[in-house]
Amino acid sequence: MLRLVVVCLLGLVVLVPAAYAQEPPRIRDGVSVAGVPVSGLTVDEAAAVVEQSFGDTLRSPVKVHVKSRRFKLRPDDIGLVFDALKTAQRAYDAGVETPPAGDSETELQVDVAPYVKIERGGVKDFVSKVRRKTVRRVRNARLRMTLKHMRVRAARAGRAIRTKQLRPRLRRVIHDPRLDRDFRITRAKVQPEVRRRDLKRRYPTVLTISKSGFRLRLFKRLRWRRTYGVAVGMPAYPTPSGRFSITSKAVNPAWSAPDQPWAGAYRNEVVPGGSAENPLKARWLGITGGVGIHGTGEPWTIGTRASHGCIRMTVPDVVALYPRVPVGTPVLIR
Repeated sequence: MLRLVVVCLLGLVVLVPAAYAQEPPRIRDGVSVAGVPVSGLTVDEAAAVVEQSFGDTLRSPVKVHVKSRRFKLRPDDIGLVFDALKTAQRAYDAGVETPPAGDSETELQVDVAPYVKIERGGVKDFVSKVRRKTVRRVRNARLRMTLKHMRVRAARAGRAIRTKQLRPRLRRVIHDPRLDRDFRITRAKVQPEVRRRDLKRRYPTVLTISKSGFRLRLFKRLRWRRTYGVAVGMPAYPTPSGRFSITSKAVNPAWSAPDQPWAGAYRNEVVPGGSAENPLKARWLGITGGVGIHGTGEPWTIGTRASHGCIRMTVPDVVALYPRVPVGTPVLIR
């Protein structure tokens, strides 16, 4: 009899675990992954559902169209990894961590994102490539001075994608299978910093002096206004060539005679303005060193190489020019 009881007890020990085997945990009601319901499923079952629902989508390329060009962001380019099992585990954990609905008849809804991992910098590199291949560079207006013309290269607006908008959009598309993975973006207009009107303000007055043509031209707001005849430096004392500017102005200037033999008796002397012996008649517009524009008492020298480097004008012409040329005015001499 004792042996029979033991056998019966052993039978009970074996039968009890089989009758009460624990069920695998299931995802709480109201949980979904990217809009796909996974409520009541085990983690393994949920992994199979999400893999079938959008595994292929998440591993497909993203296509971006810019104007007439198409760019393809492939999963391998960014080291994309989609893990269905980790996604299902994320859904289960979200259900556990979310407080129950309580007495409300409406169940709380929880939607989690798929587990997608990409390499750092991959999206940034792709966006940089798209921008580089679709940008139209902005062009500022530019002035080229010649003796007879102020030639302006017109400004042109540029075009470029908005990288700060494309990057986050790509990241959203990569992680969310519900979003369109084939989309078009437009380029934004990039305005030039310098336009023609800016050059007009920057160069309100310009003088050009042709040494071979013996002409001084006045330009206002990049447009020709007046041409004057001038005399320039003789071969032994040539007028300098280059880009300069008006550095000083004076009415009836004094003449500080240089320490040069050609100054004669006035060498190292200062001849007061208005004096008959002063070669600088009426007005002075200094350019560089001792060279400047001034009136002359020898109007017959206009159109010749007669000065010691300065630009001579008739007295009426230099008086007319003087108030129209402020200090700082660019001067081109060739």
